This record gives sequence, structure tokens and C-alpha cells, in this order.
Amino acid sequence: MSEFQFTHGIEPEFEQARDEIVKSVTESTVFEKNPDLKRCLPVIVEPERVIQFRVTWEDDKGNTRVNKGYRVQFNSAIGPYKGGLRFHPSVNLSILKFLGFEQIFKNALTGLPIGGGKGGSDFDPHDKSDNEIRRFCQAFMTELHRHIGADIDVPAGDIGVGGREIGFLYGAYKRLQQKRDFGVLTGKDTRYGLNGSFIRPEATGYGLIYFVLNMLTYMGKDIKGKYCAVSGSGNVAQFAAKKLIDLGAIVMSLSDSRGALIVKDAAKPFTHADIDFIAELKVRKGSLEEIKDDRFTWLPGQRPWKNLPKVDIALPCATQNENDADDVEALVKVGCFLIAEGSNMGSTDAAVQKMEALRIAYNESVKAGKPAGQFWYAPGKASNAGGVAVSALEMAQNSQRMTWAPERVDTELNNIMTNIFNESVDNSATYTREALGANVKKSADKADAAVSALPSLVQGANITGFIKVANAMKVHGDWW
Repeated sequence: MSEFQFTHGIEPEFEQARDEIVKSVTESTVFEKNPDLKRCLPVIVEPERVIQFRVTWEDDKGNTRVNKGYRVQFNSAIGPYKGGLRFHPSVNLSILKFLGFEQIFKNALTGLPIGGGKGGSDFDPHDKSDNEIRRFCQAFMTELHRHIGADIDVPAGDIGVGGREIGFLYGAYKRLQQKRDFGVLTGKDTRYGLNGSFIRPEATGYGLIYFVLNMLTYMGKDIKGKYCAVSGSGNVAQFAAKKLIDLGAIVMSLSDSRGALIVKDAAKPFTHADIDFIAELKVRKGSLEEIKDDRFTWLPGQRPWKNLPKVDIALPCATQNENDADDVEALVKVGCFLIAEGSNMGSTDAAVQKMEALRIAYNESVKAGKPAGQFWYAPGKASNAGGVAVSALEMAQNSQRMTWAPERVDTELNNIMTNIFNESVDNSATYTREALGANVKKSADKADAAVSALPSLVQGANITGFIKVANAMKVHGDWW
């Protein structure tokens, strides 16, 4: 990385995401096999456009309130900017640049024609009335509408922005633009003529599990009966948990910003009814600490990772950097062999390095003929790409002025997640310097699973996304 000079210490979240991509491509053979791509690196790490604006709105007491609004239009080489809107008090430019940067490569991995962007506001919807949220969304769109469009920039939801907020935003856009441009926002309701997509609320959680299933098949394992630690309790966590339950896995935990809810007895894990109740709780802005059930233990101010007696699979589904190196150590001690992110950059750099070291140690045991300590990690840009994938499928449906059946969308989602997995495995084996030897496979088949080396999904996903976007940028003359 020494030949590339970047700033540090100013935007920590963005710098973490940027440095991971830079590390993956510079420590691999990408630039040896494609030397011209090196010239793209200083260009791709800078956003094409950053929009910052004032959002002035009126609360229920008639007071004037002011928040910051943002849209980071990071890269449009493959298609219109695509990425969510986040309403949360932690929102700042560093976080949105990190999310937008990750989105570039995540979107490229889907194989669909979408670029990368992100936006939002430091507005906190949790203590606001429905009318205050409506007025804020309308005020936010008063500026945002100038910068978006079905072929320009297509926002979606994220933390603090669900179907209700998308409805308010779309209504304001329609009035301001004086046209019904269905493709301008995704995550719309499937009712009321809004041309949303089936499976969109479920997509990130379902896609995460489809990716995990590919990992398990590659490892020669089955998901049935596996103990699963899940963090978060929003859409991603809820639908990941539901899919796990459907597949016969045992969901041991969920969490929110106030603490973790842990199963006391694995014989009495989370059920569909529990998840449905939590979904209702979240709609009315409640916390998991309100759940009074003898089957669970409430741990205020904690995450699940260090508080479970048995874990096979851990799925961070809450927010960035929620999984640190000491969390990884605690999980491995109780049997965890797979961590896949449902959140964006859910693991700290220290955690990623720890997990990659565990994977490499396993590969060394395979080479020595004594496989032991199997462990694999999937980064969010690969494993949580299902949400944006179905958003792009929603855009396709909007262009056709039709709505696909849920079964078709679900099949497309499953296929996309499998393709992302296979491309990440293939490009990791092709470009990384790790001596994986003949034991590495090219796809999620069962052949020789018990003795297969595990390629780096971190490098594989980063390299796959980078090559796709860099080549598109070259064709457009963004670098030469």
C-alpha cells in the first residue's frame, strides 16, 4: 500500500472500508496480471459527488427543527447510483462514505446494472410521532428530489427508513416532480399501486442465509440443528431468523441498541411467533427488554457473542463494527466455525484479521493432511447483497410495469447469492497469493468437502467487485 498515499484519521469508518479494498487488491496478483488497473485505484476511492443539505421541519409543538441531509453518489460506472437512506443520530459523512463505497462493490457482485451510493440524515425517528416522521420525510425530499431519478440515483431504505418512510418520501417526490416515476425509489409497498417487489423486506435476511447455505455445502456441513447467534432485531435479523427456523436451525439470540435477548434452553429457541411479536414491537418503537418470557435472559448493554454456551454460526445483523477480535475468540471457544455478516462492515479490522488467521490455520492443517479447526468468514458486501439485489429486481419490474410472483423473485435472489459465492471463491483462488493448492474447489459442490481448503471470501469479494467496476470505469474514460 506504500505507493498509494491516502489520508487517515479524518473519516475512520470510510478509511476502514477503503483500506480493506486497497489491501485486498495490492496484496493479491491483480495488478501483476492486470497492471493497468493500478491506475484506477486513486480514482475509485473518491466519490463522484457528495451532496449535503439542510433539512428544516416542524415538530408537533410547532417548533422549527433542523437536521443535516446527505447523498453520497459514489460511483455510476455500472449503472445509476444505488443505495439506501439511513435516518439515525450517528449518521455523518464518514459513515455514509463508507456505506456508499461498500455499496459500489456489493452492487457489482450482484451482476446487475447498478452503481453505488448512500444517503441519509442524523434525524432520529425513534422518539418522533408518525406526523413528525412524515413532515421530516417531506422536508428531506424537498432537496433530494433534485438529485435522483430512475436512471440517475435510486435510493432505498436502511436503518430508520422502512416501508412507511419510503411511502412518505415517494409521495413527496411525486408532488414535487409532478410525475409518477415508480423507479426512483425501491423498497416500496406492493399494495396501493406503488409497484414494489415481493420479497424485498425479506431479501437481505433471506439472501444472507442463502449465502451461508453455499458456505456450509462447500464445508461439507448441513444447517439443520446448528446453533445460530444472531444480532439485531430489524428486518435483516428478523427474516434471517425466520429462514433459519424454517431450515431447522436453532436461533439462540437477537439484540437491539439496548442489549441482547438470549435463549436460556436450546430446547426452547426463538419461534416464528416470537419473531412476529418482535416485528410488531419494532413498529411501535419498543425494545426487546420489554419481552417478559421465562425462556429468555435479557442482558442490558451487551451483544450476544460472549453470552452463549454453544454457537455454530454467528450472524452479525445490527450495525457496523459490532464484532471485534475478542468476540471472535469467545465465539470460537464455544464451537463457532462460521461468521457471515448481515450488517455492513459488521466486523472491526481486528476481527477480520483474527478470522482470516483462523481460516489460514485451518488451510495449513489441510495441507498437512490433518484437517482441524475449520473456520470461515463472509464479509457483508458479499453475504448481505440480497437486499440490493432485490432492489435492482424491483427496478426491473418497475421498467416492465409489472410485479413478479414471490416465487420468481425468491428464485432469482437465491441464484444471485450463489453466483456471488462462486465468483468470490473463484477469484480468491485465482488472484490471492495464498498457496491453496489442489484442495480448493471452484463452487459450492460437495466433492471432497471434508478436505477442501477455504479461500478468502474477503479478498475474493473485494477483488471481484473491484475488477468489474474498474474495467467499466476504463471503458467510460474515468481513468486511462
